[in-house]
Amino acid sequence: MVKINFFPNNLEIQSQKIILRLDLNVPIKDKIILDDTRIVLCLPFIKKLIEKKAKIIIISHLGRPRGIKDPNLSLMPIYKYLKKTLQTNVYFFMGNIDHEVKNKFSYLKEGEVILIENIRYFEEETDNDEKFSKILASLGDIYINDAFSCSHRKQSSIHKITKFIDKSFAGPLLKKEIDAINLVIKNKKEPVTCIIGGSKISTKINVISNLIKKVNNLVIVGAMANNFFLYKNFNVGKSLVEDNTKELIEKIYEEAKKNNCEITIPEDCVVSTTFEGEGKDKNLDQIENSDIILDIGVNTIKKIKYIIDISNTVLWNGPAGYFENKNFLKGTISIAENISKNTIDKSLVSVLGGGDTLAAINKSKNKLSFSHLSTAGGAFLEYLEGKDLPGLSVLK
Repeated sequence: MVKINFFPNNLEIQSQKIILRLDLNVPIKDKIILDDTRIVLCLPFIKKLIEKKAKIIIISHLGRPRGIKDPNLSLMPIYKYLKKTLQTNVYFFMGNIDHEVKNKFSYLKEGEVILIENIRYFEEETDNDEKFSKILASLGDIYINDAFSCSHRKQSSIHKITKFIDKSFAGPLLKKEIDAINLVIKNKKEPVTCIIGGSKISTKINVISNLIKKVNNLVIVGAMANNFFLYKNFNVGKSLVEDNTKELIEKIYEEAKKNNCEITIPEDCVVSTTFEGEGKDKNLDQIENSDIILDIGVNTIKKIKYIIDISNTVLWNGPAGYFENKNFLKGTISIAENISKNTIDKSLVSVLGGGDTLAAINKSKNKLSFSHLSTAGGAFLEYLEGKDLPGLSVLK
């Protein structure tokens, strides 16, 4: 198998122009950064490149402006953050990316940084336009993709740019993401348990089908479990369900049987008549027509804790309930705290992914520890599916 070309630490990069593709897509409201996690993760590598006296050109996106210069999606707050944090000159480029642009970057000195304004302001980026990719590539001598979360997309600054630059590498954050997921699907310590939540089976069926062949236990939580209840002829009241999932679920059970994978679904749940309401514990055979299932119940929590306790590797994607209301947060926090405890006490390999999962566990009042937290979302799931991501295939 052809391996990804990772950035070598011993590469001489003094005075080399480095195009660094990062994921600085952080939540911003009224020009204030609400969560700087993604920026903080990028800082050590930027500082290392500064120390090595490279000339650094950072490319990133924010949101989906679709080729329109939306001021609400400007990287200006991120530029100010970097200027304040990095002990070097940091510039912000807001001009056009055309054939003249290369000359505008000629003033960059060793150890200095330019952040280019939101690359998705240019529709050529999302079109993976060849001419635009060539212009981007002309800005540097070396290209480094350290944005795993964008690597499932065929976009100019991720994909075609590599065609026009001699040296292309994957950065350390990208390597960390791949190594962590490989701990679950390739270099695994068994038993391996996968906890999958979220609302739709259809969006995760390929991930589930691929994981069934690689894990020992598959635990289904969240609104996705409602479809399994229906399949087993339980009433789900007004709960969120997906149409036409019978065949998908049949396929999941067949695959699981073939691969000796144990499937666990909740045996009790917390219900309410509204999303804003109080919660009430019920067994599956007690669900009424007016009920909405919004969390897993106490017996299910105990069962999942036991499965985690006997596992050596846990992958978790998707919360266990409607965590936005604290009345339905207990299931998710209980899972998070038990995974964290086992990670600390028993060296459990724990890999957590997905924006909702991270947002939910951030509501815990305790400090939690995991082997790896992935902010990658779509790319995380597609890599788990076994897909060859476009942004990675060009780095092989």
